[in-house]
Amino acid sequence: MRLVLEKRPERSAGMALLSPIIALTLTVIAGGMIFALRGLDPFEALYIYFVEPLTQDWAREQLIVKATPLVLIGAGLAVSYSANVWNIGAEGQFVIGALLAGMIPVFFTGWQTPEVMVVMLALGVIGGMAWAAIPAFLKTRFSANEILTSLMLVYVAQYIFDWLVRGPWRDPQGFNFPKTVNFDGWQLLPRWGEIHLGALFALIAAFALFLMMSRMLRGFELKVQGAAPRAGRFAGFSGAGAVMFCFLLSGALAGLAGACDVMGLSGQLQTPYAPNYGFVAIIVAFLGRLNPLGAIVAGLLLALSFMGGENVQVVLGISDKIAKVFQGILLFFLLACDTLILYRVRFESTRQPAARTAG
Repeated sequence: MRLVLEKRPERSAGMALLSPIIALTLTVIAGGMIFALRGLDPFEALYIYFVEPLTQDWAREQLIVKATPLVLIGAGLAVSYSANVWNIGAEGQFVIGALLAGMIPVFFTGWQTPEVMVVMLALGVIGGMAWAAIPAFLKTRFSANEILTSLMLVYVAQYIFDWLVRGPWRDPQGFNFPKTVNFDGWQLLPRWGEIHLGALFALIAAFALFLMMSRMLRGFELKVQGAAPRAGRFAGFSGAGAVMFCFLLSGALAGLAGACDVMGLSGQLQTPYAPNYGFVAIIVAFLGRLNPLGAIVAGLLLALSFMGGENVQVVLGISDKIAKVFQGILLFFLLACDTLILYRVRFESTRQPAARTAG
């Protein structure tokens, strides 16, 4: 006997909507089992992980802060993946966006006018777009696999960031710590409590991309390119144009997220700098069903996983890496559910029929 996946005649729309809920439920169950194997009360541990971070005002503000880059990047990736364009390097685009935004305080420390904030945000966008344009060009010009090229560029971006912050850009008054000068004044985003202006950018981006995908010709073109590339070519849509557009769009939002992160949260460039928002945003895009508005809810949920990991570390003494475990389990169950929506499982006999003997 062997297991065979047989493609279903059509996809169930209802199950497609239920898939994230089923995946989340299975993740909670699996997480409870992991806590139980560690000798902990699974109900108490799950409460500390998922509920306790939401019981205080400051924690709810932190949830929005952590969700901001996830929503920005996840909404852009949702559009790309809808068009079957696989940008896996948003983490690198995020890092380059942060790097270029932080360049202004390094070289123009005394620039303190409203224009500096706009310039820093614009440089973040440009940096993300420029870094995303590399795998897009390699894909359209040489047919290079965009998954591999965009992923490898993540590590190039991190090494460039590390070299600059430890070397030429290091704060000479920073007691040899690997960081730049502190940002100040208009070099920081306006804040309301812990929430900074980037949260508003995330909401605007998600709604704008939702309108584009649902009401505009460009959105229809990208959907056709993703679902039926051959039909898109017959309709006169450009496959290379879709690849370049999606990479530039998702790269711009990733770069903006990086700029907002250093201007609204850390207030400086410091290394090591690997928040993993770009990688987690891939889960956000799929959990949100490749819908930019769904990325808002998914971004909040994944931000809660970060906070839950930190909370169980403090309260239960467990490594905060448990957050990555939960995120990985969630992605596994989500992809498994989506696979079963598209395919049915059946068992097929591998026994060969007996040969007939000559009469």
